[in-house]
Amino acid sequence: MVKLSVIVPFFNVQPFVPDALRSLKANARPDFEFLLMDDGSTDRTPQLLDEGVRSLPGARVIRRDHTGVAALRNAGIDEAQGEYLTFMDGDDWLAPGYLPQLVRAMDELDVDFLRTDHVQCTGSTRNVIRAPHGRRNTPIDPRSAILPADRPSLVDYPYSWAGAYHRRIVEQGLVHMPAHLRTAEDRPWIWRLHREAKSCAVVGLLGVHYRRGVNTSLTQIGDERQLDFVRSFDQVIAELAGDPDEERFLPKAVRTYCAIIAHHLDNIDRFEPALARRLKAQSAAALNRLPADVLTAALDSMDLERSAKIRRLRWRVPARGPGGDADAEVRDDAGSVNA
Repeated sequence: MVKLSVIVPFFNVQPFVPDALRSLKANARPDFEFLLMDDGSTDRTPQLLDEGVRSLPGARVIRRDHTGVAALRNAGIDEAQGEYLTFMDGDDWLAPGYLPQLVRAMDELDVDFLRTDHVQCTGSTRNVIRAPHGRRNTPIDPRSAILPADRPSLVDYPYSWAGAYHRRIVEQGLVHMPAHLRTAEDRPWIWRLHREAKSCAVVGLLGVHYRRGVNTSLTQIGDERQLDFVRSFDQVIAELAGDPDEERFLPKAVRTYCAIIAHHLDNIDRFEPALARRLKAQSAAALNRLPADVLTAALDSMDLERSAKIRRLRWRVPARGPGGDADAEVRDDAGSVNA
C-alpha cells in the first residue's frame, strides 16, 4: 500500500527542476509515490522530468494542458493512492528526511490534517516562518484555530504544501481546490478545511524550502489573474452563510478580505493603468457587498494606514461599463476618474 502521495506541479520552472527532484530523491521510500504534474510547460521542464523520473523511485509524470495550479493539484489528488497526501511546488525543495518525519507525525497524531513550519528563501536569505498557532504536537479542533479575528491564526496560513492530509478527508472532497480560481485558490480551500475537518495539529517540522521572488510565480505577476482574489474571498463569505458560527467567523473573513485589498493597493504600481482601475473598481464593489457594521468594525481594528486606504476606496462609486459590470474605472463623489 502507498503510504504517502506527493503531488508536485511544474510549469516552466526549468532552472529549479534538478533541485526539486534531488530533494524528492533524498526523501524517497518504497511506500512513497511522487506525482510530477507538468502543466503544459514550454521550456525544458518536460524533458528534465522525463530524465529525472528514471532515478526517482515511485515517481511518474502526469501531463495536462495549461489548466492552472488548482486544477493541476486536483488532477494529482485524483491520481493519488496514498493513505496520506502532501504537496510541493516545482520551484521549491525539501530537506533530506523531511517526508518520513511528516508521515511519522501523521501516524502518531492521527489527525485529518497537519500543519508545519517552513523556510522562506529569497535569494540567499533564509527566514523561518512559523505556523501561527502556539499549541503544538497535539490534536485540536480546526474550527478553534480560525479565530481571533484581529491576529494571525491557522486559517491565515493557507500553504497547501505546509502539511499533510489524511485519505479520509480526501474522500470527503476537502483537499480538492476551487479550480475556477487562477490565484488565491488556497483561501476558500483553507477556510473549508478548518470549518469541515474534524481534527488537525501543528508540528515544528522545518522541511519545506519555499522559494520567493521567482519570476514565473503567480505572486510576482501583475496580470488580471491577480484579481481573482475578489472571487476567492467572495466565496469564503458566501460559504460562511448558514454556518453555525457565521456570526463569530464573519469578522475574521471580512478583516482578512480588507487586508488583502490593502496589500494589492500597496502594490498597484505593478499593474497596467487599465488593470489598476479594474482592481480599484472590483475592490470598491466588494466592500459595498459586505455587511456595513462588520466592515466598519474590521476597519476600526486595523492600523491607520491600511484602514485609511480601505475607507477612501469604500466610498468611491464604481463606474458601470456597457455590460453593467463595475469593471471600467472608479469615480469619486465629484465624478473625476481616479486611477
